[in-house]
Amino acid sequence: MNSVLHYDINNESLADLGKQRIDWAAQEMKVLASIREEFAAKRPLAGIRVGCCMHVTTETANLMKTLKAGGASVALCASNPLSTQDDVAASLVKHENIPVFARRGSDTASFYRALNAVLDTRPHVIMDDGADMSSTIHRQRPDLIQEMLGGMEETTTGVIRLRAMAKDGALKFPMIAVNDAKTKHLFDNRYGTGQSSLDGIMRATNFLMAGRKVVVAGYGWCSRGIATRAKGLGADVIVTEVNPLKALEAVMDGFRVKPMLEAAKEGNIFISATGDNKVLDRHHFEVMKDGATLANAGHFDVEINLVALREMSKGDPKEVRPNVQAYELKDGRRIYVIGEGRLVNLAAAEGHPAAVMDMSFAGQALATEYLVEQKGKLGNQVYLLPETVDMRIASYKLHTMGIEIDSLTPEQEHYLNSWQEGT
Repeated sequence: MNSVLHYDINNESLADLGKQRIDWAAQEMKVLASIREEFAAKRPLAGIRVGCCMHVTTETANLMKTLKAGGASVALCASNPLSTQDDVAASLVKHENIPVFARRGSDTASFYRALNAVLDTRPHVIMDDGADMSSTIHRQRPDLIQEMLGGMEETTTGVIRLRAMAKDGALKFPMIAVNDAKTKHLFDNRYGTGQSSLDGIMRATNFLMAGRKVVVAGYGWCSRGIATRAKGLGADVIVTEVNPLKALEAVMDGFRVKPMLEAAKEGNIFISATGDNKVLDRHHFEVMKDGATLANAGHFDVEINLVALREMSKGDPKEVRPNVQAYELKDGRRIYVIGEGRLVNLAAAEGHPAAVMDMSFAGQALATEYLVEQKGKLGNQVYLLPETVDMRIASYKLHTMGIEIDSLTPEQEHYLNSWQEGT
C-alpha cells in the first residue's frame, strides 16, 4: 500500500519538530513501547491493512508506529478538524512513510475527502473515533465490507452509534468497543478528559477557576472527571443529569445537582460531555449571565446549539482571543464559545496527557491483534475487549510505574472458587 506514498498535509517543513514532540510523548508511553517490542518480534499484523480515523496527535503517532512495527500497513486521517497537529502529520509522512490525510482547520468536505482517501487503501481493520469511518463504509462504501475483519471504536459517542446499528441489524462487521475497556474509560475518560478539558479552557481564557460557578452537563466518566478536577481547582460545581442513578452519584460525591435551565441562571462556565445534541440550547442561552462561557468536551460539535446562538446574536461571532468566539446577543449580553464548540481539550489544548493515552492505545494495538487472531470467528456485533487483555494492560502499566501488587495463594484461590466453606 505504501510503495507510492499519497498524503495531504499542511506543512512538510514541520516534520522534524513533529518527530521531536512524538519522541517526547513516547517517554510517557512505556506500555505501548513494550507492545511495540513484542510486535516487532512476532509481526502479528503482517499483511494487514489498517485504516485509522483519529485525532492526529503525538500519542496517535506512537500508536501508528506500533501498528507498523507489528507488520501492518497503516493510513491515517483526522477525526476532528481542530485536533490535528500539523507537525505530527508531517513527521508521520516524512519519517515513518505513513500516508496521512489531515490538515488543521479543514472543512467538512475536506474531512470526508480525507476519510475516503484512507478507505481507498481498502483496510482489513479500521480504527475509528466517533464512528464516522464505520458509518461511511456502511452507507457509501459497502464494497469494502467483504475484505474487512472488523474494527475498533475509541469514543463513547461512537460506541452508542455502533450499538444502535447492531440493534437494527445494520452492522456488517464486528467492532470492539475499546472505549468500554476498563483501562480506557476509567482512566482516559475520567483523568484524561478531566485534566485536558480544563487545560483547554484555561489556556483559551486565562480564567481563574477558584470561586467560579462551573456547570458540568452529564455525570458519565468524562463528566465526572471534569467535575472532580474543577472542584479541585476551587470551583463551585453544579452537575446536570437525565439519569437518576448518575444524578444520585453526583449528589453523593458532593456536587449540587440541578436541571440545566436552573443551572443556566447561575453558571459562569458550562462544559458539556454527554454525547447528545442541544444539551446547551436556546432556552438556556436566554437566561445565562453576561459573559457566560461555553465549552464542549463531547466528541461532536452538536452539544451546543450554535445555530440558535447565532440567530440570537446581532451578527457573526468575533474572535476575541485565540480559540474564543464572542456572540453578542440582541439584548447586549455576550456569550463566549471556546474552540467553535468543538472538542475543547484538542481544539484549545493538546488533548490527553500521553501517560493516560498509553493505556488507551495499548488497548487499540492489542484489539487489532485480537481481531486478526479471531478472523472469521466473530459475529457482526459490538464486543468488549477481553478481560484478559484489560488485565494485561493494567499489569504493564503498574510495572512501568514501579508498583508491585500481591498474588492470591492457592488456598485463597480455592476459597474464592468454592461454596462449601462459610462462616
